[in-house]
Amino acid sequence: MNDLYQRSIEIILENQSQSGGYIASPNFPTYHYCWFRDGSFIAYAMDLAEQHESAHRFHQWVADRINERRDLVRASILKVRAGEKLTEADILHTRYRLDGTDGEPGNWPNFQLDGFGTWLWALNEHQKQTPGIKLSQELLSAADLAAEYLSELWKLPCYDCWEEFPDNVHPHTLAAIYGGLMAHSELTGKSHPLVTDAIRDQLIDGAEQFGHFVKFPDSTAVDASLLALAVPYGVVAPDDPIMLKTVEQIEATILHGGGLHRYAKDSYYGGGAWILLTAWLGWYYAELSVARPDLEAGLKQKIQTCQTWIESRADMLFLPEQISENLNFPTYFSTWMDRWGEIASPLLWSHAKYIILQVRTRPV
Repeated sequence: MNDLYQRSIEIILENQSQSGGYIASPNFPTYHYCWFRDGSFIAYAMDLAEQHESAHRFHQWVADRINERRDLVRASILKVRAGEKLTEADILHTRYRLDGTDGEPGNWPNFQLDGFGTWLWALNEHQKQTPGIKLSQELLSAADLAAEYLSELWKLPCYDCWEEFPDNVHPHTLAAIYGGLMAHSELTGKSHPLVTDAIRDQLIDGAEQFGHFVKFPDSTAVDASLLALAVPYGVVAPDDPIMLKTVEQIEATILHGGGLHRYAKDSYYGGGAWILLTAWLGWYYAELSVARPDLEAGLKQKIQTCQTWIESRADMLFLPEQISENLNFPTYFSTWMDRWGEIASPLLWSHAKYIILQVRTRPV
């Protein structure tokens, strides 16, 4: 493997706290937290890189956060069952300080259900990678609690994976919940068919009008996070006609100059292309090539394009969050620079997705 791959592993290990949480970015004060979503993909990358102890420490960190808030989760579940509306105080956060405490109250979009689904998926992948290690009761209890929480709250609108648009039910969020509950079933034998079947039906029905998945209901646009519906959450197969049409739309509308943007109207730091999303697209191509060997030659070239684009934009072997080129809204770049400073770099999630891409495209 190349220097960027090895350095990516080092950067992640160097920025994992003693408690087990991964800081999102050490050089970007706004990201001095650990998110379940980012961290779960980082842990998965560490498992692929055979850094299993690092991944295990993260999963224990998550379990501790959930178990510490068991009473809050139980109360929230009961409120939803009773038809009562949840308040900010009822929400189980998916972003914490590295010491496990909540961030400042009321100043962040905390209601994000996809993080819990992603964690369940990553925990199951961790068990697959380390079959000789029995998961602790603490981990399994936290997994049960997260699964129950998702099973009761999955219909509720919440913030998407970009922490925006809280009044919608987002396909990526539903897919993460689906993937998490399916993983929980595989991990524990406790199935959730009523919820998972309903989620899949809702997602498929929502794609019928255009023949492809959309960013959220009443939208015609795609979002790069829709890749997750196939890889890794498995709502549909990579070669499902709906997924193929979705990726066709992604390539046509938000893939520019080799780099993948979040969505066409994204204005965060001007709306540049994201390292982690470009790697995610390459990961999808790799899985599609397994399902469709007849497309392997063309997909191999696309994968190489993703890898080359990422590697050519590493700064001293640091991978940032996004690249300020082909911006959707150039005038917003300085607005965000004035507000939060330079683009986050390194972003551990970017390094994690690069590791995943490298491993998943490694010759067998």
